[in-house]
Amino acid sequence: MDLLRTLGDRTLERLSGLGRASIMWGHAVWGLPTLRELPLVIRQIYNFGVLSIVIIILSGFSIGAVISLQFYTQLSRFGAEDAVGLGLALVLLRELGPVMTGLLFAGRAGSAVTAEIGLMKTTEQLSSMEMMGVDPLRRIVTPRLWAGVISMPLLAAMFNVVAIYGGLIVAVQWLGGDEGGYWSGMQENVEIWNDLGKGVVKTVIFALLVTWIAVFQGYDTDPTPEGIGLATTRTVVTSSVMILAVDFILTLSMYGEF
Repeated sequence: MDLLRTLGDRTLERLSGLGRASIMWGHAVWGLPTLRELPLVIRQIYNFGVLSIVIIILSGFSIGAVISLQFYTQLSRFGAEDAVGLGLALVLLRELGPVMTGLLFAGRAGSAVTAEIGLMKTTEQLSSMEMMGVDPLRRIVTPRLWAGVISMPLLAAMFNVVAIYGGLIVAVQWLGGDEGGYWSGMQENVEIWNDLGKGVVKTVIFALLVTWIAVFQGYDTDPTPEGIGLATTRTVVTSSVMILAVDFILTLSMYGEF
């Protein structure tokens, strides 16, 4: 009986948290920022996007170079070195670009947002806003949600571009491949919707997931230093797991054969 009671309590706690998160998300998303609130969104775009550019560039270049090296090593056995550019582009646009950007975004921006909002709750800034008649969801949550949705697709595009040029440096300038073949494969075979468009859809969905989880964990955290630390950890872990799980579902629905 104790085991069943414990399982029931934890299940009800999870469902209660999911309900609170859904209500908060709906209230924030449907409340489009006004012109007066636009500077708040721009500031969060800077915090989310601009401050993440360095890690996106470094990671994108490294991943593009490594994948290009692996592709070139294997394809050169069959005389198909010109397919390196096409293979790299498809892997990045369809999968690695959205997924890696989402994971990096969760680790840098998501954890920072959770810690920031958790600190606001700990220092009773959110309660002070309510006492002054200011809606904390409109002031704190909404700008961060929309900033995340705007920033992540742009970061994913930057990741893909840097990774492709990183692959170019390895495959062409280092290993001596043909530059024309590297680019022609992409130009002839990459499709706007099936490859590029569906990847953009993934980044938007991942942005909604990560920002939703990060904001809710900060807003719902226990107002203690230990609570903020646990909430930050939950943000990174939950976001990473959700990105990988949702990516499988999206890939199955977009490219799977039913």
